[in-house]
Amino acid sequence: MNPTAGSFTINPRLQRHFSVFALSFPGAEALSTIYTSILSQHLRGEGFTAALQKSCPALVQLALAVHQHVSSTFLPTAVKFHYIFNLRDLSNIFQGILFCTGECLKAPQDLLKIFLHESCRVYRDKLVEEQDFQVFDKLQADTVKKFHEDMEETLEQAREMNLYCHFARGLGEARYMAAESWSSLNKTLLEVLDSYNEVNATLNLVLFEDAMAHICRINRILESPRGNALLVGVGGSGKQSLTRLAAFISNLEVFQITLKKGYGIADLKSDLASLYIKAGVKNIGTVFLMTDAQVADEKFLVLVNDLLASGEIPDLFPDDEVESIIGSVRPEVRSSGLMDTRENCWKFFIDRVRRQLKVALCFSPVGSKLRVRSRKFPAVVNCTAIDWFHEWPQEALESVSFRFLQEVENIEPQVKDSVSKFMAYVHTSVNQTSKEYLATERRYNYTTPKSFLEQIKLYRSLLGQKSKDLTTKMERLENGLQKLNSTSVQVDDLKAKLAAQEVELKQKNEDADKLIQVVGIETEKVSKEKAVADEEEQKVAAIAVVVSGKQRDCEEDLAKAEPALLAAQDALNTLNKNNLTELKSFGSPVAAVTNVTAAVMVLMAPGGKVPKDRSWKAAKVMMAKVDAFLDSLINFNKENIPEACLKAIQPYLQDPEFQPDLVASKSYAAAGLCSWVLNIVKFYEVYCEVEPKRQALSKANAELAAAQEKLAAIKNKINHLNENLAKLTAKFEKATTDKLKCQQEAESTARTISLANRLVGGLASENVRWAEAVENFKKQERTLCGDVLLITAFISYLGYFTKRYRLQLMDHTWRPYLSQLKVPIPVTPDLDPLTMLTDDADIAAWQNEGLPADRMSTENATILTSCQRWPLMVDPQLQGIKWIKNKYGEELRVIRIGQRGYLDAIERALAAGEVVLIENLEETLDPVLGPLLGRETIKKGRYIKIGDKECEYSPSFRLILHTKLASPHYQPELQAQCTLINFTVTRDGLEDQLLAAVVSMERPDLEELKSDLTKQQNGFKITLKTLEDNLLSRLSSASGNFLGDTELVENLETTKRTAAEIEEKVKEAKVTEAKINEAREHYRPAAARASLLYFIMNDLNKIHPMYQFSLKAFSVVFQKAVLKADPDEALKQRVSNLIDSITSSVFQYTTRGLFECDKLTYIAQLAFQILLMNKEINPAELDFLLRYPVQPGVTSPVDFLSNHSWGGIKSLCSMDEFRNLDRDIEGSAKRWKKFVESECPEKEKFPQEWKNKSSLQRLCMMRALRPDRMTYAVRDFVEEKLGSKYVIGRSLDFAVSFEESGPATPMFFILSPGVDPLKDVEKHGKKLGYTFDNKNFHNVSLGQGQEIIAEQALELAAKNGHWVILQNIHLVARWLGTLEKLLELHAEGSHENFRVFVSAEPSSTPEGHIIPQGILENSIKITNEPPTGMHANLHKALDNFNQDTLEMCAKENEFKSILFALCYFHAVVAERRKFGPQGWNRSYPFNTGDLTISINVLYNYLEANPKVPYDDLRYLFGEIMYGGHITDDWDRRLCRTYLEEFIKPEMMEGELYLAPGFPLPGNMDYNGYHQYIDDTLPGESPYLYGLHPNAEIGFLTQTSEKLFHTVLEMQPRDGGVGEGGGTTREEKVRVVLEEIMEKLPEDFNMTELLGKAEERTPYQVVALQECERMNLLTQEIRRSLRELILGLKGELTMTSDMESLQNAIFLDVVPDSWTKRAYPSMCGLALWFTDLLARIKELEAWSTDFVLPSVVWLAGFFNPQSFLTAIMQAMARRNEWPLDSMGLQCDVTKKNREDFSSPPREGAYVHGLYMEGARWDTQTGMIVDARLKELTPTMPVIFIRAVPVDKQESRNVYQCPVYKTCQRGPTYVWTFNLKTKENPSKWTLAGVALLLQI
Repeated sequence: MNPTAGSFTINPRLQRHFSVFALSFPGAEALSTIYTSILSQHLRGEGFTAALQKSCPALVQLALAVHQHVSSTFLPTAVKFHYIFNLRDLSNIFQGILFCTGECLKAPQDLLKIFLHESCRVYRDKLVEEQDFQVFDKLQADTVKKFHEDMEETLEQAREMNLYCHFARGLGEARYMAAESWSSLNKTLLEVLDSYNEVNATLNLVLFEDAMAHICRINRILESPRGNALLVGVGGSGKQSLTRLAAFISNLEVFQITLKKGYGIADLKSDLASLYIKAGVKNIGTVFLMTDAQVADEKFLVLVNDLLASGEIPDLFPDDEVESIIGSVRPEVRSSGLMDTRENCWKFFIDRVRRQLKVALCFSPVGSKLRVRSRKFPAVVNCTAIDWFHEWPQEALESVSFRFLQEVENIEPQVKDSVSKFMAYVHTSVNQTSKEYLATERRYNYTTPKSFLEQIKLYRSLLGQKSKDLTTKMERLENGLQKLNSTSVQVDDLKAKLAAQEVELKQKNEDADKLIQVVGIETEKVSKEKAVADEEEQKVAAIAVVVSGKQRDCEEDLAKAEPALLAAQDALNTLNKNNLTELKSFGSPVAAVTNVTAAVMVLMAPGGKVPKDRSWKAAKVMMAKVDAFLDSLINFNKENIPEACLKAIQPYLQDPEFQPDLVASKSYAAAGLCSWVLNIVKFYEVYCEVEPKRQALSKANAELAAAQEKLAAIKNKINHLNENLAKLTAKFEKATTDKLKCQQEAESTARTISLANRLVGGLASENVRWAEAVENFKKQERTLCGDVLLITAFISYLGYFTKRYRLQLMDHTWRPYLSQLKVPIPVTPDLDPLTMLTDDADIAAWQNEGLPADRMSTENATILTSCQRWPLMVDPQLQGIKWIKNKYGEELRVIRIGQRGYLDAIERALAAGEVVLIENLEETLDPVLGPLLGRETIKKGRYIKIGDKECEYSPSFRLILHTKLASPHYQPELQAQCTLINFTVTRDGLEDQLLAAVVSMERPDLEELKSDLTKQQNGFKITLKTLEDNLLSRLSSASGNFLGDTELVENLETTKRTAAEIEEKVKEAKVTEAKINEAREHYRPAAARASLLYFIMNDLNKIHPMYQFSLKAFSVVFQKAVLKADPDEALKQRVSNLIDSITSSVFQYTTRGLFECDKLTYIAQLAFQILLMNKEINPAELDFLLRYPVQPGVTSPVDFLSNHSWGGIKSLCSMDEFRNLDRDIEGSAKRWKKFVESECPEKEKFPQEWKNKSSLQRLCMMRALRPDRMTYAVRDFVEEKLGSKYVIGRSLDFAVSFEESGPATPMFFILSPGVDPLKDVEKHGKKLGYTFDNKNFHNVSLGQGQEIIAEQALELAAKNGHWVILQNIHLVARWLGTLEKLLELHAEGSHENFRVFVSAEPSSTPEGHIIPQGILENSIKITNEPPTGMHANLHKALDNFNQDTLEMCAKENEFKSILFALCYFHAVVAERRKFGPQGWNRSYPFNTGDLTISINVLYNYLEANPKVPYDDLRYLFGEIMYGGHITDDWDRRLCRTYLEEFIKPEMMEGELYLAPGFPLPGNMDYNGYHQYIDDTLPGESPYLYGLHPNAEIGFLTQTSEKLFHTVLEMQPRDGGVGEGGGTTREEKVRVVLEEIMEKLPEDFNMTELLGKAEERTPYQVVALQECERMNLLTQEIRRSLRELILGLKGELTMTSDMESLQNAIFLDVVPDSWTKRAYPSMCGLALWFTDLLARIKELEAWSTDFVLPSVVWLAGFFNPQSFLTAIMQAMARRNEWPLDSMGLQCDVTKKNREDFSSPPREGAYVHGLYMEGARWDTQTGMIVDARLKELTPTMPVIFIRAVPVDKQESRNVYQCPVYKTCQRGPTYVWTFNLKTKENPSKWTLAGVALLLQI
């Protein structure tokens, strides 16, 4: 093991099993022998001179001396963790020398030169900074001079150039030689580069000196046996390219893994396995190149580490493959003369792998990643040669840019040099500014060589594009000018043409006139015939009407007969053979039946001869043949019934008996017949009426047909005539057309002539204007290279900076540099980069798409649209993304990393050439996307590799990246690939946006006018541009004769007219704009206030990560506030109302989502910032209030102020306003004492003239005098400055908040223990009809497996407008990303009633916070905390019941009294928590369930028992219902005591006080109790809990400290206040370290002590145990500190333990490893250490002679219990009493420790105890009430002795617990019985205890 790295210590219990050998670094002699023999052996070879062999020992001595110096000078530190130099390095140097042959080494000077080169390679290439280089160079030169006298010249040559490489003589010859010169090396490398590019993807490299040196270095490493390289430099330094080239020189193949989705360890193993086989079996040399980006999982490095360290990677090959490998190498093993055992074969294979497989790691030094890796994977640093890539030197930057500029045509050759200088300057100046940016704004902005190359690339492309644009514009104008000149020539030709056309026209006119007459005659004929036809047509129509009327009449009547017929039919259907036969068989039926048959006979009478005989007999005959009879009925001729039959049948029909219903009872068949008769007759009667009508109808039909025939004949005739007419008309029309055409031609010629004249005249002015424009463009062409240079720098580097830095770089850094160059670069003075890149029309369009109107946003948009690298928007307020989404609309593909199938979506978009937006990036990006980000195209730019897939790449593809993180830390590699653009809204930017919003609501006319103006102006610009463009393009594209182009000329005139109009309007607009701006300015204060409020709100996440607010939500609140503000005629008052409304709305919106404890912080910050903005307070005073700088080391001259307070007063006095405050306080101590000791000093007036100070000044004084009252004082201050509505803590009604929610705005409940906010949701849901039963209310409590259910519920609810509650989302961390996306998805286009309610617990630490920002900032956050204060708690407890509860019990008085007492008890135990350990030892989750169940128990017990069972009830409540939560015995006692005080028989006698001034109420109704609380309950104070007012001083002081600390944290940071001053972190730590080490005494010598303590009395045993424990602690302190000291010096590697120790010391915290071995303590490190020394001193005193000290310091023990037990043991031994029946008796003496000189005869005197919650009165020897502000008074010395348990006093004593610290709880030591006159329960409630430490 290495004793200086890794684990430095071994457990002795482990070490004893081993024999230990220390292998120290070999001594000088040994080293000298080793290396001399190696080197001299080499130099004895052929070709070396004797002189060389002689100088060998001297060189070895030199090498050892240099090594010695280097390893003692360059020590490892946290940053330079790799400065570890050992034998590997020495061997590497000699390895290099051994490469040389006799050809290279001719004289001793050559040997020295090669040594100098090798030592630089081995040592210098590792160094990190310029300063170290200089130290090394000096050290090297000095050492050489010591050993060699006359080597000055050689050193000088080496300084010029000393580079050895394996290809100094060209590529084919591998000889290790010195390169002759840079130029020859350059020539060789260029040839190499060319041949490399022939076979591989092209590398476009500039070989400046640094780059060439790196190639040689890397190549040297690859050529060394087992040479592995670690190349360290920021991304884009050229590590990979140079390695590829170096590998090519050595004929090595290069392998890199291809990351694809899900690439893991198994894939890496299979890649490595194939490399192993390639290297080990096929013997092919390969370089395994791995970059940071390819370490997708840190575990990859485990394999790499093994590969580097031993070459063996466990489980790389399965067994069968191992066998086949061994088989493959076996023949070679044999031929090398070894035994072919398996081991030998495998070893041969691994050795060859190590020889042939080279690893080159390219890592970045940014952040702590590399340091951590080197700690975890030591081989990464130990088994590699390190080559550190530095920032490119100025010379490199210049030569690279110069080389690339050579190919650019548009620059004057002499200017190129200046341009390259400026580019390099821009790059370095941005580096400087980035450092400053990080220091003040905490934002990381990196530049790398790659970003520099990108700048050059952008410059070349922009320059090309801009000059092309210029040339095109010039050509167009010149073309236009030339066209104008040729116009006048054409006019004469036109005039001749016109004359000929006029003659032709006359002839055509005559022809047309003749035809007109002929057509007239024909038309006349047609119209006559037509009149006749019309008349006929009318007649036909009249007849048709009559016919149809008759037809309708007939049909109606027939319809009436129809039912009768049907009924007759039905009647027949009822008859059948059976029932007729039955009828026939009747003997003599009743009359009713015979009547029926008779009637049938009448109807059926043949020929109308009515038979006489209608008797039954005759009937029977008629029905003889049943079938025939039935047929005759069915086929009865119903239309012709003879008259005679009708007459004969009448009597039957009139017979009342003749009804089917009546007959049916006699015979069913008869009834059928009866019905038939009736209906047949009825039918016939109707039918008779219809018949005549039918005949009339058929006659009318015949008439109609005749008339129609006549009409048809006439119509035919007309058609014939029409045809003739049409032929004539056609002829006529043709003639007319010819005439017109001729006319038009003549007119057109005339028009053309006039147009031509207009054209020549009109363009006269254009002629001049265009000529001027051409001149202008020429001028522009001259300054183009400089202008483009500036805008390139602007686009490349400024995107991530804020406004201030952009201005600083552009105006104060770059422009001045341009002007002082030797060869100046021509540039337009005062160039605004935006004008070069965009025009007003673009900007106008962007603003219409939703881009904010401030300058920053416009610059950002310009950069985004102009940059070549993909833009990465840092956009926490989502303003940028909103604009992008509007700008690209439907075409945009929005993607998130990690969503399903996102890679496929990107691939599709790549091929289709779409715009892709990747939103919500985190700080790292999927490495698979690397090639896409770097735009690394293959196959001539047609494809890009994503993972292992080649994807088609369309040139129109655009990628936009976007993150919501406010200040992300992106790695330099990523920053080099993208253009970072900072879209974060700024205060003035937001102010401008809000101003626009408020004016548009307040004065829509103004805003509309302004936006119309803007739009109009933009419109003008666009119109003018298009008109001019049109004109020019027409002119230039018009061929030969363009005079006929009317549009052209009209266009020209329109252009001229428009231009004139526009000029007028622009003038008007200027005036209007000035007026508008003036009017808008009145509203600025409101916008400024709103902007301030947003930034305060946005800063709240520093307090708690739950507090995230989006700008979108803020804007909604802002707009509602503007609408709500009171109207007012006076503008000034209206603006003031606006400010008020905005402030209070934002306040309400924000506070309902804050925890109680943070509300005051927020309103304080609000008040301070508003007052600062209005310049109403002095910043220095505010600074004092927040920082509270105390003058140290002063002693308070007055007893009512602590030294700390007095220190505050003293430093306050140094300000003018407070001069002499200290003198006044001392002078009028009495008045000040009264003021300071009053209960609520913040309400009192200050003494003397101090009462006239301003509010803030009074706060400053109060901060020093009574820090515990500051929370109240600040609240009063806010109330005074902002109004009382800002301090009233009423919570908002849920329904009000609900109004603001919507499908896109969920409600987020931040949960607190003991409160269920979802009850409100359910209640409100019921009101609105959303319930579980209605199936439109979904409640999902999240946990394992519930995510799917939640997703389904959301899906359903979004569609149908339901409500969804998602409870406890903090339990499903992995799913939250999905939830965020779902909510975003459903925000658009869901049902309007869809609502989501989310609840989650806040995390206790910022690191544990997991709720995504997107969910938090878009939702309405509501905190529901248990009420604070007795008043609210008591009301809330009562709210669980109602009037019915009060009346449910028979024993009404008892029930009500106990119920009220229980409510009070519940409120007390819940609220007592706030007093910390003095309230409850541990915190318990009491909840309303405990109270309600207790009331149920009470009811049951009262109903079941005749008397009130007080004891049982108390037991049930105190031990079970509430006691069930309690785990600490003392807390249980407290709970019991409360119940004994509140629930006892006296309560019924009306003399029970629940608290001082609050008697138990009598019998009242429900509302009466609430009223009683309001009226009677005293104000909030510790008395209500039985505690002393001191109890709250502690926690109030803490609260106010925290308040000011937090507000201070939230103050806006102005660049570098208090930064940079003072010592470094390491320095501070070192000072503390040395001090501790110096003061830490020696360990106790335990052997000696054991010898002294012969008797081993109980006391001696305690002393020995304590000494042992102390030794363990001090040893650990000493060990860890020594280790850290060595670590800081660099002699040991820093481990994570050492780092945490260093942090602890820096932060003044006791380190963890010490606390584990120490005693409980609440102190910071400084106090803790002082206390430790005191304890050691005490122990030393005791252990000198083991005589019990006269007074023992009980607090000084690790384990005080052991000492107290020892007292009992000593007594038990002396009196031979059993130990278990003994107790301790405590008598408090009246003396202090100084008054005792010897220990008591038995027992012991102890001191160092403090009482909390009360004080000890020495006079009376009792516990009495504490004095105000005296929190932990000291106890006098206590005499403790042991007595038998039965002798202990138990009357009038309070059993007082003793704790080690004020944390109480787990630090319990013992119980002391202390005397009391009062009831002990008083002290129990007051939380009285003894503490050993305060």
